[in-house]
Amino acid sequence: MKKSTVLIAALAAVGSAVAIKKTKIRLAGAGVEPAPEPADIDFVRVKDYIPDIEVELMYATDRNFTGKVIYDFTEAWLRYGTVKKLAEAQEILKEQGYRLKIWDGFRPVSAQFKLWEAYPDAEFVADPRQGFSAHSRGNAVDVTLVDMDGGYVEMPTAFDDFTEKAHRDYGWIEDPAVREHVKLLEDTMASCGFEPYASEWWHFSDLVSYPVGTAVEPSKE
Repeated sequence: MKKSTVLIAALAAVGSAVAIKKTKIRLAGAGVEPAPEPADIDFVRVKDYIPDIEVELMYATDRNFTGKVIYDFTEAWLRYGTVKKLAEAQEILKEQGYRLKIWDGFRPVSAQFKLWEAYPDAEFVADPRQGFSAHSRGNAVDVTLVDMDGGYVEMPTAFDDFTEKAHRDYGWIEDPAVREHVKLLEDTMASCGFEPYASEWWHFSDLVSYPVGTAVEPSKE
């Protein structure tokens, strides 16, 4: 199947969208009146465009390396241009019996400071004093694989494993199924326009960058 065909199919269920404004905005949740297709730079709720993607934002819970809730919204938000690429990756993976699960998407700048305070190591946490994480630009996503029923798929490590086992050097992995899973995720995301981060097998950044989303406040709904 050609990529263009996959992308069209993935975007067939277009839902509501919200345009970025110059002043501070509150992104709307479900129930928003249908709107024209957003611009690539616009922030959108991922599930409005990829309804069958799994979302479990780890920083909306205390099940992360800080042991604390970092932000208070539970829906994943990204730039529309990034979501289109993610939709393409989802369709490719579904043909092989898998789906994507999002652990983190857009991350407010305030959240990045909290993470840095908890673990000031630039290899794993972007130093907000030296620039901003791609998560705060809305064009980076932390993802893993699940099966078609949303079930667990074994990967090299858990989320936010700040050890060498999280690196994209898979020579140490003895289980061929685990190696196959993580390579499938990496190769699929890269083929759809994402750059894998060398130190975290779950982190991917859109090759197209965007400004920091300082005026964005995702809905808690």
